[in-house]
Amino acid sequence: MGVADEAAVARGPGQPLVMEEIRVDTPQKMEVRIKILFTSICHTDLSAWQGENEAQQVYPRILGHEAVGVVESVGEGVVDMKEGDHVVPIFNGECGDCAYCKSQKTNLCDKFRVNPFKSVMLNDGKCRFSTKEGEPIFHFLNTSTFSEYTVLDSACVVKIDSKAPLKNMTLLSCGVSTGLGAAWNTANVQAGSTVAVFGLGAVGLAVSSILG
Repeated sequence: MGVADEAAVARGPGQPLVMEEIRVDTPQKMEVRIKILFTSICHTDLSAWQGENEAQQVYPRILGHEAVGVVESVGEGVVDMKEGDHVVPIFNGECGDCAYCKSQKTNLCDKFRVNPFKSVMLNDGKCRFSTKEGEPIFHFLNTSTFSEYTVLDSACVVKIDSKAPLKNMTLLSCGVSTGLGAAWNTANVQAGSTVAVFGLGAVGLAVSSILG
């Protein structure tokens, strides 16, 4: 059954986010509905909110992709997560079966890779969010975390240790993983490498942390 919810909804480029009462549908096959406990904001959210790329403008929309939450319910076929699990939503999901997921050179999944143009669920091409009047509200980066509840493909959810400090785990969704990936995968930094890190925001600090 759907749940009543409150979310920060973007209704147009640069318009103030509006706190609205919405409805969040039941997760379908291989989907997970999670209750968001903490969420943070990234420059990518700001760019989408400002509508910098006209081709990516889809409204109304729920932004947000850095968060941590707890599994509220799961859809058919989800066996690796259950109600009560602590999880982190990820915008760059992995199905585990496509050629990209099986490659040693990339993890940009054919189905669930980061895609700012995607605004609906993969199962049926529909939204899991709607207004009280039934108007669809679109998704963002497979995650949409500026909401009390959100529905994601299970491929875009990672279970974490229940003892992990939840308030800090939002950083794993984007800032830390982006910094680590830049150093390990893109720059291929090796032991003994000489490097320079420009900027010490969340991403720069994540890079610095692995370089000692």
